[in-house]
Amino acid sequence: MTALHDLPAHELLAAYRQRTLSPVEVTQAVLAHIERWEPHIRATYLLRPEAALAQARASEARWLRGEPMGALDGVPSTIKENIATEGDPTPLGTAAVELVPAAADAPPAARMREAGAVVVAKTTMPDYGMLSSGLSTFHPLSRNPWDTSKGPGGSSAGGGAAAAAGYGPLHIGTDIGGSLRLPASWCGIFSLKPSLGRIPIDPPYTGRAAGPMTRTVADAALMMQVLSQPDARDSMSLPAQDIAWGQFNQGAERLRGLRIGLLLDAGCGLPVEPEVKAAVERAAKLMEAAGATIVPMAPFMTQAMLDGMDHFWRMRSHIDLQALPAARRDKVLPYIRTWADSAAGLSGTEVFHASHQFHLTRVATVKACSAFDYVISPVAPMPAFQAELPSPTNDPLRPLEHIGFTVPFNMSEQPAASVNCGYTSHGLPIGLQIAGVRFDDLGVLQVAHAFELIRDPQKAWPQPPSV
Repeated sequence: MTALHDLPAHELLAAYRQRTLSPVEVTQAVLAHIERWEPHIRATYLLRPEAALAQARASEARWLRGEPMGALDGVPSTIKENIATEGDPTPLGTAAVELVPAAADAPPAARMREAGAVVVAKTTMPDYGMLSSGLSTFHPLSRNPWDTSKGPGGSSAGGGAAAAAGYGPLHIGTDIGGSLRLPASWCGIFSLKPSLGRIPIDPPYTGRAAGPMTRTVADAALMMQVLSQPDARDSMSLPAQDIAWGQFNQGAERLRGLRIGLLLDAGCGLPVEPEVKAAVERAAKLMEAAGATIVPMAPFMTQAMLDGMDHFWRMRSHIDLQALPAARRDKVLPYIRTWADSAAGLSGTEVFHASHQFHLTRVATVKACSAFDYVISPVAPMPAFQAELPSPTNDPLRPLEHIGFTVPFNMSEQPAASVNCGYTSHGLPIGLQIAGVRFDDLGVLQVAHAFELIRDPQKAWPQPPSV
């Protein structure tokens, strides 16, 4: 029998409807499971059991009346720390931020509450979300449930760890260069970075998206139904659209006849490790056997594109840090200070040329993908790395060498998902990225679900240490 904390959201909702399970007993089970895991992976911020149980009791009363509040009523969920929740401080993962209570729920948090979800906790992130790790000056170091010597990825670090560890079925993260897909890959879960504006977010920023982090495509589709509702606070949000998210399950037949590009070389950054390459090639063969046409792709990113985006972000962060009082600036992670301050000497011309790489990346990505229905690739060139490291290179002057596969789809505004496609010889998960054309979020979910149906058997989810 599946443990309550492992049940997917759609099964919980069916059980609530049939009155075979209560939101209270499920929330209690999830909280007990978190208590066992949390000393080892430190995925949460603002874990408040009594508040969660109060939400669960209210949900139980609604189900008993036959009046559920919304599509997620009573389902345990977490929200990334940088998504504001009313009355709670938003430290952005760093000790440098003043802890001021948020005035209102940000759009993703508001949609989850309106749908009746039980917000069990918020989840951790690194300083300012500028790392693909769980290293933070505010939160304890977050770790990967598959191997606690490794990091969960980032910047949605706690969300990835929480989903893999079974902190309930639904989790929300954010992504500006891979921050949903990287932890999804390294924690063996599913995540969708939607088309820009599909899920309203506040504050909006070029390339920034919120998205679901779940164990299954089915639960992500359920979240998309809720999270994609309009919100005027996002100046880049897409027009309201009635998307049939429930039609994510088209079976493995969805792959038949598709023309899928296979990208194994990002054109920049670190080389793809052999085990990662082998797992993605295996995924491509399975898709081909299901009727897809797989076409090898030449790389379309360049090191100049990656470096330009890096240097622009350095200058943005340098300006932000210089605006802080010295005492607060000194609290920022030294790695990030070194990275940001390296931009101090850039000229205006150099910053302009750096910023232009965002546009060049967008143009190159759309052009390269235009010949295909979907594009598959590794999410990252390597599996999860040591938890204590801020980045795979551990070099603040080469900090983004692992995002060559993910960042182009932020700049092109295309939907891109991570779905587990295998494991290393040491048992670490490996993510397959599936990208679609702009606005085809449902299609990406359908292809990802089709791959779920044909992929090799999955390992059991990790369990908390017994000691």
